Amino acid sequence: MKTRLNTLLGILCLIMTALPSWAQTTDNSMLSNGINFIDIPYVAHTLDLEDEEDLVINCDEMDCMTFVEYTLALSLCPTEDGQVAEGDFADWVQKIRYRDGKIDGYTSRLHYATDWIDNGLRNGFLEDVTAKYSPYTKKVALSYMSNNPERYRQLAHSPENIAKMAAIEKRLSQQEFNYFPEELLPVKGLPWIKDGDIIAFVTNTPGLDIAHFGIAIYVDGKLGLLHASSSEKKVVISRVAMSQMLKSNYKWTGIRVLRMKK
Repeated sequence: MKTRLNTLLGILCLIMTALPSWAQTTDNSMLSNGINFIDIPYVAHTLDLEDEEDLVINCDEMDCMTFVEYTLALSLCPTEDGQVAEGDFADWVQKIRYRDGKIDGYTSRLHYATDWIDNGLRNGFLEDVTAKYSPYTKKVALSYMSNNPERYRQLAHSPENIAKMAAIEKRLSQQEFNYFPEELLPVKGLPWIKDGDIIAFVTNTPGLDIAHFGIAIYVDGKLGLLHASSSEKKVVISRVAMSQMLKSNYKWTGIRVLRMKK
């Protein structure tokens, strides 16, 4: 197995950069580590470099999912003199990104958020906050990847991978998850949503479960989002409250809230 470490920033994650003045008082590692990635370019499909599935780590470019993965991995790593060892960081990225931390082809990567979250809960580094505080549930109904293989290079010409993905979708679709409806989320957020929580945006797109990921951040009394934005083409803090983001996208129906467990 090869590990691709993008070295332009030299594992940017290993060096704590200066934080904005409003964030310097926080001791929340998810938030402070996520802030370090602000202005890093948004680039999709950075993990799909070759047909053979390898651990790819690219801290110079990221999408909404890899941004959360790198931030979570950093926050879970032990530190010494404020730095993280490359090996520890790579190990955590693998545990977060692959089913039970094992790389076994393209379908061992946790492509669906439901699978990704289940892996974190099962392996003890994530907590499902919405399951504790929200009674609203939604049934998982996944089929998007197997129904649209042409959108994925590793599926487009691989009937074997399509069949494996369809089996994964069928297994995951036997469950329900708790979420919080978009119309109920106040501008100021909720007491049980904390700075640094992982936010997963539930979608009504047929065959999908989650459409976007980010990190909760309160700014000027409003609940906002720190995320890799496809529209702004970089990691940013949202200019509008999370509640407004939800209202502005008719495909987003609510949120799941996850919290790192260390």
